[in-house]
Amino acid sequence: MAGTMLSGSGQQGSKRDAECQKGTPMENGVPRETGGSQASEDGGKSAPAQGSTVPTQPPHPPRVRPRLVFHTQLAHGSPTGKIEGFTNVKELYVKIAEVFNISPTEILFCTLNTHKVDMLKLLGGQIGLEDFIFAHIRGETKEVEVTKTEDALGLTITDNGAGYAFIKRIKEGSIINRIPTVCVGDSIEAINDQTIVGCRHYEVAKMLREMPKSQPFTLRLVQPKRAFDMISQRTRSNKSPSEGKMASGRETLRLRAKGSATVEEAPSEFEEEAARKVDDLLESYMGIRDVELASTMVEMAKECQGSEDFARGLDSLLGEFAFPDEFVTEVWTAIYESRGGSK
Repeated sequence: MAGTMLSGSGQQGSKRDAECQKGTPMENGVPRETGGSQASEDGGKSAPAQGSTVPTQPPHPPRVRPRLVFHTQLAHGSPTGKIEGFTNVKELYVKIAEVFNISPTEILFCTLNTHKVDMLKLLGGQIGLEDFIFAHIRGETKEVEVTKTEDALGLTITDNGAGYAFIKRIKEGSIINRIPTVCVGDSIEAINDQTIVGCRHYEVAKMLREMPKSQPFTLRLVQPKRAFDMISQRTRSNKSPSEGKMASGRETLRLRAKGSATVEEAPSEFEEEAARKVDDLLESYMGIRDVELASTMVEMAKECQGSEDFARGLDSLLGEFAFPDEFVTEVWTAIYESRGGSK
């Protein structure tokens, strides 16, 4: 972030200034002529003769962009720390861990501007430049036995971009909803003692979908460490239009899985609406929610000429997801309905 992305502009400014000093002297942005005596505009005095020293203005100081520094706390309670110099979520976790002298693997996920386990404030691929980051770390481990009596368990899975998949939503009246010890924000560490740490959300969702009916299985969960005043959010089944939304008119730091972070304007209304629709389709088809993935698909669609071009782009960039053809078609339709354009 500040350490790598923001360097360069100042050096280029210094180089240009140096070249100006070596060439024609400048005054108020206008080249000054040197050489023989010439009458000044008022006709009263002559310019310095050739060979004399012409005073020049001092070089302009190089342009230096401000460092991007974010404030952070541990969600269950801690002093406030400052972090900078990260370009993706894994590096962000490392910076937070360094501040609080913990291991990065202790961090389950982060929320923005609230210490509560609020999935509507979950840190995704964008951080407002004034956002306060709260890190939720590992708390108690628990095991629950689940018997699949219907096709869907009622879980929506997401991941933190650094190896942990966790529960983002529990559907009202579902199998999981009837198990009171399972909560939104719980990280899924193992299924039947088989660790899933390092698996992406879609892989975990697929494993759970493929669990056979009427055969009990065990989930090992890790809940976020909680302060005494934090109340567990059992269910978040409603879809809020503010999910993943950044405040309008603000700049955000866009974190990318591949490449450097960039400072960008907050998403447009079209981009936000389209990303919400795609995120809903991800939940419907794959049992996951991922605002950053949805935003990436919207960005890709803007550069494509048609649905077939879009499908090829998804295969090239996101082939590991193995999106069904019907899903790709619905995503393309949803994006262009949001734009109000033709397909």
